[in-house]
Amino acid sequence: MAVGHLKGGESRKMARYIAAVCRLCRRSGDKLMLKGSKCIAKCTLDKRPKPPGPPPQRRRRITDYGGQLREKQKIRYSYGVLERQFRRFFDEAERQPGITGENLLVLLEKRLDNVVYRLGFADSRAQARQLVQHGHIILNGRKTDIPSCLVQEDDVISWREASTKTEYYKQLLKSIDSKTLSGWLSLDKEKLVGRVLSLPTPDDTEIKFEVSAVVEYYSR
Repeated sequence: MAVGHLKGGESRKMARYIAAVCRLCRRSGDKLMLKGSKCIAKCTLDKRPKPPGPPPQRRRRITDYGGQLREKQKIRYSYGVLERQFRRFFDEAERQPGITGENLLVLLEKRLDNVVYRLGFADSRAQARQLVQHGHIILNGRKTDIPSCLVQEDDVISWREASTKTEYYKQLLKSIDSKTLSGWLSLDKEKLVGRVLSLPTPDDTEIKFEVSAVVEYYSR
């Protein structure tokens, strides 16, 4: 479904990758779910599992640094954040008590654009980011156009009244039953109003990342 624009332009720059996103999955060697449900039904990685570009003359051994970098990029691409923003999330995770890598995943899961995606309002995080930036989403009764805003327990995510009259919203009402909902969220499927029941855990991620490699990368 296409996301309608309620306003001209964007309030903030998007952390986006403008080339073919399937190349990122091929480069990392894993499904990063960058196209949401399309990655399950029709995935380029299944047909072309090798990295893009001409095949190397000989197989290159991946160094420890290369493996750490690849894992960091996998997480960054999956959540659609730029390097500078990702580093800020890591620094915040490092300041928090507990395991830094797990803290990082929880912070990324708490992003508003990710929650909009987890509620089934969008087919991908990129599409969810557009919904937020274009002013369709309401957080606790207020319009919020910052995708990186972090939700808290008991927060309520709903739609702006004008957005409920769009064709996108009407089609979403028809298809929402087919969406899988994360256990830390609840959803009123008739009104399309979501609530954060509890904070997410590292086990709530759809892809299992080697977060320890990211910690090692930034510890160099």
